[in-house]
Amino acid sequence: NGISSDSCTIGRKGGHKGRARQYTSPEEIDAQLQAEKQKAREEEEQGEEGGDGATGDPKKEKKSLDSEESEDEEDDYQQKRKGVEGLIDIENPNRVAQTTKKVTQLDLDGPKELSRREREEIEKQKAKERYMKMHLAGKTEQAKADLARLAIIRKQREEAARKKEEERKAKDDATLSGKRMQSLSLNK
Repeated sequence: NGISSDSCTIGRKGGHKGRARQYTSPEEIDAQLQAEKQKAREEEEQGEEGGDGATGDPKKEKKSLDSEESEDEEDDYQQKRKGVEGLIDIENPNRVAQTTKKVTQLDLDGPKELSRREREEIEKQKAKERYMKMHLAGKTEQAKADLARLAIIRKQREEAARKKEEERKAKDDATLSGKRMQSLSLNK
């Protein structure tokens, strides 16, 4: 058939440069993890046995010394350019070199420059607050219209209440006069 069980490529879309895929079984992964743990334990035991450092491995002593120097080397490595960059001198005006500031150098008390959106949002909130103050004071056109409408509604309600009161009085008078008529007719 020509297709091995290791390769799952069909056509040209799979795989990397024609190599067959290799899968690691879960048993192999477990075995690798066990081996790494065993190695770490052995190194710890050796480190405990050679406690004073003079009788220990000279390579380990050198590693501890190198760890201090490695911090300096990392800074140098970041400054060095990789590959062809070291040969070609390029100045990109758009490239911003990242400078890290220490906590003591940060200026938290100084005035911050706001972005355009932040400034517009603050101005919008202030304008809204000014409008609400004017509105509550009754100085805006909308507030004047609202107050006029409220005055009209009050008058209508007062008139309706007055009419209702008059109708109630008229009804009471009618019932009282009706009772008097009945009492007069009964007295006869």
